[in-house]
Amino acid sequence: MAYTTIDDPSAFFQCELWTGNGSARSITLSGNSDLQPDMVWLKQRNGTENHNLYDSVRGAGKRIIPNLANSESTTNELTAFNSDGFAIADGDEVNKSNSTYVSWNWKESATAGFDIVGWTGNGSAQNISHNLSKVPTMIIVKNRTDDGADWYVYNVRNNNTHSLILNTNSATVGEYSDNWNDTTPTSSVFTVGSSNSTGGSSGDNMIAYVFTDIQGYSKFGNYIGNGNVDGAFIYTGFKPAVVVFKKITATANWAVRDNKRDPSNTGDSNLFWNLGDAESSSNGVDFLSNGVKLRNAGANWNTSNATYIYMAFAENPFVTSTGIPATAK
Repeated sequence: MAYTTIDDPSAFFQCELWTGNGSARSITLSGNSDLQPDMVWLKQRNGTENHNLYDSVRGAGKRIIPNLANSESTTNELTAFNSDGFAIADGDEVNKSNSTYVSWNWKESATAGFDIVGWTGNGSAQNISHNLSKVPTMIIVKNRTDDGADWYVYNVRNNNTHSLILNTNSATVGEYSDNWNDTTPTSSVFTVGSSNSTGGSSGDNMIAYVFTDIQGYSKFGNYIGNGNVDGAFIYTGFKPAVVVFKKITATANWAVRDNKRDPSNTGDSNLFWNLGDAESSSNGVDFLSNGVKLRNAGANWNTSNATYIYMAFAENPFVTSTGIPATAK
């Protein structure tokens, strides 16, 4: 049995909840390890404010909105990345009095298979260097400058001629050779074509979030739905902290479940990365010690014979480096 290289996933990823108070404050992440996040993705749960994404490469105060094609904007709503969390102001999207919020927080680290890469577009294909020292399995790209450029997603299941769009519910789109230049990523670079959304026009500011699988910590895979309450079991090799599902053979939302909004099975708290909708409820997902069990036929994760991709990050490895097993929630 393969052991994880990360015994404490909370050193690299944590999910956090809070209730807004309308005043400037710090949000302290509550995992086993202190985590200074390099990417904070947050969403109001009980209202229709947009998703907000901040990262340390662009700097606190530089917001992009994953559910829209809008360009980057400057805001004072997330003001700092702290050694154990982040600081926020009083904006409705992050800290409205009595509103509830969730954030997903990642540390940039080759150890954890995550790199944030910025570059300037030139209107032509480019090789973009990354620091993972492994071949990426998912890349999310946004043109920060163009107010209208969709978020394009490379996933190893779709290969280098097809893409997904993060801010829509569309199925896999392709053949678009100008997205990835029909070139598979390597352990040192990924390739973007002349597309304005992935490569950028001359002078455009670009950003990419680059991921790869890490044993016992992160997994980017695919499965076939069965349309049944006794749904597929997805083996990840760890007890998940968060899982994102996306149907690729037909339209469906980017559905996200996590262990803070649903600390016990069966999880029923829906948010969608491509929508600003408030949180809704429907049963459907169990987080187990070594993966995910689907419990209903929801279109966003378990339509019969549909193909889905998923991305998952760990709360606990199934087996630690010392051979200690994790437990289901």
